Amino acid sequence: MADVKKRDDYTIDMSEMGRSGKAFDQANNPPRPGPSAPVLPSANNPILPILSYCGSSILMTVTNKYVLSGFGFNLNLFLLAVQSIVCVVAIQVCKSSGIITYRDFNSDEARKWFPVSLLLIGMIYTSTKALQFLSIPVYTIFKNLTIILIAYGEVLWFGGSVTGMALFSFGLMVLSSLIAAWADIQHVLQSYGHSEGEASAKVSTLNAGYMWMLVNCLCSAAYVLGMRKRIKLTSFKDFDTMFYNNVLSIPILLIASLLAENWSSANIEINFPPLQRNRIILAMIFSGLSSVFISYTSAWCVRVTSSTTYSMVGALNKLPIALSGLIFFDAPITIPSVSAIGVGFVSGIVYALAKVKQSTAPKGGILPTSAPPMSASSQSARDSLKS
Repeated sequence: MADVKKRDDYTIDMSEMGRSGKAFDQANNPPRPGPSAPVLPSANNPILPILSYCGSSILMTVTNKYVLSGFGFNLNLFLLAVQSIVCVVAIQVCKSSGIITYRDFNSDEARKWFPVSLLLIGMIYTSTKALQFLSIPVYTIFKNLTIILIAYGEVLWFGGSVTGMALFSFGLMVLSSLIAAWADIQHVLQSYGHSEGEASAKVSTLNAGYMWMLVNCLCSAAYVLGMRKRIKLTSFKDFDTMFYNNVLSIPILLIASLLAENWSSANIEINFPPLQRNRIILAMIFSGLSSVFISYTSAWCVRVTSSTTYSMVGALNKLPIALSGLIFFDAPITIPSVSAIGVGFVSGIVYALAKVKQSTAPKGGILPTSAPPMSASSQSARDSLKS
């Protein structure tokens, strides 16, 4: 499971959000004393951390897509459980080695964080279903719509604001999603139009993907907004969030997989065919490790650059992730599909610039870009939610 450093903007990536909750910014407890490491000449070079962050994001998306769609895989809950187990083992090894620190398990903190873990499970499960039915470029483009839900959720519940430039980027995001959906359906009709039954089946598959994508956007927004409130209650740092997210998710995912998924020998044979079994298992392990890589490299990126640069990297990262679907999988390469990627890429850049501009400008705005005036009773209700 995989989410990145808590910041004003929101970079969309199912895997980042799910596993790490937010990127590593500082450890909760002081690190163990030890000899200081020599400073390498490249330690403050931004190129390597930026490339590492982009590579980790692509690795997670591509390995998930490989497992979910390569061989008729249908044990989605089991895949997520394996990823969580791998993530917990990896960060525990890092903690034992003194590389990172995070809090030990506490039942009271676990109880406070449990609702967030449930939202996380909903988010990552729906993301795997959407990725199973949709191509990586279309998935990446539609994921941008979560930004709109989160932005207005912050306006309603946290007193945030949305600038005119951000509204323009939202329009571009919606436009890119419409172009992507239209390009997908047109490609299916052109490729399978000679067979009405086959074309209808393909369109139904796409429609299922769009529905899962809609549910995923809602779950992702709920997870991010819910996590923001709960972090205030628990004062979790980055790897605290990652640890509790995964530890609390493991038993739920395993039980849900045993109860809801088909564990017959015939279905296991379908999910893990002998010739590809080792590759699938390796891909599942890699996808779990990549969530740790994303958390570390995002922190590294912030540490040697700036929050502005990191925001732009998150926006620019959409392009290589979308292109990876064209390179590694059979995503259709047509003028409309490439146009959708381009518009979605531009929308991310515009949104990142809008957040940078907003962070340096005085607070304020007018409807519909800011929270409306509230009555005394409404303000009291909001204050009670924040407490």
